[in-house]
Amino acid sequence: MSENLTREELFGLVGQELGTSDWFQFDQDRINKFADVTEDRQFIHVDPARAADSPFGGTIVHGMLTLSLIVHLCENFVPAIEGVRMVINYGFDRVRFATPVKADGRVRAVVMLKDAKERSGQILVKAKITIEVEGKSKPALVAEWLTMHFS
Repeated sequence: MSENLTREELFGLVGQELGTSDWFQFDQDRINKFADVTEDRQFIHVDPARAADSPFGGTIVHGMLTLSLIVHLCENFVPAIEGVRMVINYGFDRVRFATPVKADGRVRAVVMLKDAKERSGQILVKAKITIEVEGKSKPALVAEWLTMHFS
């Protein structure tokens, strides 16, 4: 689903799945760059030799890196709303990091529209985002993503 929706169509989709992204792979270089930008250089993310002896058996992706890529994962399949000229992040509710993602692991986003409310020419959208890990039954991340859409 990538076509533009009317406001009425959007409101009619509350409670429905909007789609699933393509798979995305996290390589060690991306993890290292995120560690540098955020100053989060814990060994489980950046030291493959030391992380091999951890309960994870190797380096893992920062949970915050996974969270930060939600926009990228969703941009190609979540439909735009007709008449909306700008969308901003409004926040997240109920963020949970359920399963670690190993370096070189692949994830994808599944999006379900939980709510959409119009107020003063703006639409506040709440979507449940589930980040699935290839080959795992438990997701890497589950969150409610709030976005504000401006006309």
